[in-house]
Amino acid sequence: MILSSPSTTFHAPFSDELDMGKGIHLNDARLLFDYFSQSPLFRWRDGHNDCEDRANAICILLDAWGIPNYKGWVFSGFFIKKNLGSLIHAWNFHVATLLPVLTQKGMTPYILDPSTSNELQTVESWAREITAFGKSFYFIKKSSLYIFPPGKIEKDNWYPRNKRNYNWTLQGLSGINGRSSIGKAYLTFNKKKLKRTEELFKSLKTKSPFRES
Repeated sequence: MILSSPSTTFHAPFSDELDMGKGIHLNDARLLFDYFSQSPLFRWRDGHNDCEDRANAICILLDAWGIPNYKGWVFSGFFIKKNLGSLIHAWNFHVATLLPVLTQKGMTPYILDPSTSNELQTVESWAREITAFGKSFYFIKKSSLYIFPPGKIEKDNWYPRNKRNYNWTLQGLSGINGRSSIGKAYLTFNKKKLKRTEELFKSLKTKSPFRES
């Protein structure tokens, strides 16, 4: 079988709109990338560890710092439309924080994702580079939406951020998938680790890198 070259397409039916009046400058976006890529809170080398939790945690911090943010999602062609297409690592989907950046060309969506790149990428470049073969589909969602539902996925039926998935986010940052049976067992023996993670996360909410510089 000859595999087609990787390609990606913007999937408008699932996408939310950017607020074109709110964005940050490129140098500030790069500062944020460096800040998060070096933070000990994030396990960037663990490519299979809860991308939705890393993205959610960053978006919560950006909200606390008053920085506009969204989430960029990419689905494999097979996962979303049963077409020929796969992401790297055989992922069905991947998600990362999206920053609306003010450039000479206007508002440009950039992805902050140290798990797949050493620098900021436009959302289209990011989606294309993590497409292993065939086709993928990318789109933009509000950062307050945690994940899509099982079954039929639509634009407006995603799960919003709440206390339950906030706890999953802290567990994911600790390297524990609290939704799995193994993860639930780990939770019993890692309460101190979870507490340290939550304390570090809460402390970061009051420490914007812009105020520290």
